[in-house]
Amino acid sequence: MNLIDMKIHKEGSKIILFTFLLLAALNLLVFWLSDGHKIWLSTALVVTFVLFLLVVQFFRVPRRRPGGEEIDVLSPADGKVVAIEEVQEGEYLKDKRIQVSIFMSPLNVHVNYNPISGIVRYVKYHPGLFLVAWHPKSSTDNERTTIVVENSKGQQVLYRQIAGAVARRIVHYLKEGMQVKRANEFGFIKFGSRVDVLLPVDSEIVAKIGDKTRGSETIIARLK
Repeated sequence: MNLIDMKIHKEGSKIILFTFLLLAALNLLVFWLSDGHKIWLSTALVVTFVLFLLVVQFFRVPRRRPGGEEIDVLSPADGKVVAIEEVQEGEYLKDKRIQVSIFMSPLNVHVNYNPISGIVRYVKYHPGLFLVAWHPKSSTDNERTTIVVENSKGQQVLYRQIAGAVARRIVHYLKEGMQVKRANEFGFIKFGSRVDVLLPVDSEIVAKIGDKTRGSETIIARLK
């Protein structure tokens, strides 16, 4: 992790400051209790520094170059493809879809990107449970935000931010009627989660289960 050439996401500023102050206070407490024993203070400094770096790296925003062309659907997140399956979408589209699910570990970049360009037709936040992100029912039972974007050809793609057992804070910046561009940021999920992309059934699926993805760069499918 290059701390010099790195942008920190705005969602992390307060958490990083709080973490710094908390760890600094912990180090002062260890210094006071250690009674001059350098081994205890040195250990505390190393441990708290590593913890601080882990928090900082979670909120990093990498520089990315969009991949492919307009027909190519980009991955909305960094992570691993954990499911590719045909599903019945019952919230908005009310039809059959090919769902590509990407699991984001706490070590992944957690910025979310628009997979296609178009007009936002639907945005809805759902409170819910906090099942582990790879649980089959997490797509319908967990806290989540559903977004539908329609491209210039009238094709609609649904994508859904899903909270996991650890991630309990979903953020998005979209409103219905907005014009969005592929590879631009649309939201952020804090501390481990999942993003589902529901595509027309005639889409060419490029991604495979187990593939590692880079948000806004990896092509996961092509629209017909």
